[in-house]
Amino acid sequence: MKMFQSALILVSMGVASQSFAGPECTKEAKDKWKDEKAFQKSLTDEGYKIKKFKVTSGSCYEIYGHNKEGKKVEIYFNPVTGDKVKEEIEGK
Repeated sequence: MKMFQSALILVSMGVASQSFAGPECTKEAKDKWKDEKAFQKSLTDEGYKIKKFKVTSGSCYEIYGHNKEGKKVEIYFNPVTGDKVKEEIEGK
């Protein structure tokens, strides 16, 4: 019975981690990606306020912060094209 419970826990953890995984943004080599600092500057120039910037395991640039309307956002960008891949806006 104990082995069954351990297996069940591992399976449920795998399902949970998959449900929180971000999108896959690119398979391009990093030398094709936009420069991180320049990309962040272009976003702030557009009116974004970036609290956190990171590179995800899905090869995305991800920001947490606020858009130009002041709403909290979490956005995944393709680091090659700069296109939004996924966007979550608080209160939407």
